[in-house]
Amino acid sequence: MTEPHIAPEPLAHLEWRAHDEGDTAAVAQALAAALHADVALADALLTLRGDLGAGKTTFVRHLLRALGVTGRIKSPTYALVEPYSLTLGAQRQPWAAWHADLYRFGDPREWEDAGLRELFARPGLKLVEWPERARGMLPLPDLDIALGADADGDAEAARRLDLRAFSPLGAALLRAMPAPISRRNAT
Repeated sequence: MTEPHIAPEPLAHLEWRAHDEGDTAAVAQALAAALHADVALADALLTLRGDLGAGKTTFVRHLLRALGVTGRIKSPTYALVEPYSLTLGAQRQPWAAWHADLYRFGDPREWEDAGLRELFARPGLKLVEWPERARGMLPLPDLDIALGADADGDAEAARRLDLRAFSPLGAALLRAMPAPISRRNAT
């Protein structure tokens, strides 16, 4: 797993062991359920960290599908950012989401050059892969999701998802996840 770019202690933390992609999808679906339950939680910055192939884009695809996105969900590796239109909550409120992949950044200043400061200042759900590539430019995330191989010797668990809230909004998002998800396979 890549080194964290976040220094402060999290306000809330949930660690999840995924035995297969279905378990990873379940965590993404639980997160989507929390966003649907309280649209105010959807004005959040979520960062995703992990080595190549750790499942960051797969997690985002599961999350966006659970939020109602239909059609192709592309990896933004070459486009840098992919926008999505969501409808959230019982009121079917229109909401914007952006999925960014900063893997190709060679210099954190590319964040400014690409106009991402303005884009990420808007209300909406922001999902950022490879946030460490914009070190010093990207605001502190509400929720940081680290994905990696399970290193604790659990032979049946293929992946570990480590969700850390760094804002009151992120902590509320973790608390709003359905109880079976927040307890089953959680440590």
